[in-house]
Amino acid sequence: MKTYNAKPGEIARDWYLVDAEGKTLGRIATQIADRLRGKGKASFTPHVDTGDFVVVINAEKIAVTGKKLEQKMYYKHSGYPGGLRERTLREQLDRQPTEVLRKAVKGMLPRTKLGRAQLTKLRIYAGPEHPHEAQAPTTLEV
Repeated sequence: MKTYNAKPGEIARDWYLVDAEGKTLGRIATQIADRLRGKGKASFTPHVDTGDFVVVINAEKIAVTGKKLEQKMYYKHSGYPGGLRERTLREQLDRQPTEVLRKAVKGMLPRTKLGRAQLTKLRIYAGPEHPHEAQAPTTLEV
């Protein structure tokens, strides 16, 4: 018996809609990362992008536990000496709520060209509206 390897031309991609309102950040990010990689499919192949498209709405209403709103920090550096900037999770949710979830999912994907390609199939929106009605996304309960 031969091992099955998916080929890029024979992959069927589905669209899923995830409502993040009231969901815990890490728990929703793991399930989104699994969908983007295609881990739930029988045709999963680690070196081929077999994942589905995921549309996330209400990213600004995501929940966290404990004191993470004040204690979890996001860092970026300008590249110049003394150019380190830091924000708490609360500030990041106020300024860029979509980037909180995108960064959490990105950390769960491979650090390769394949991982970057899988991340492009993730669409995150802060509010309840999204422009992907034509793709008829299936609601994914997380």
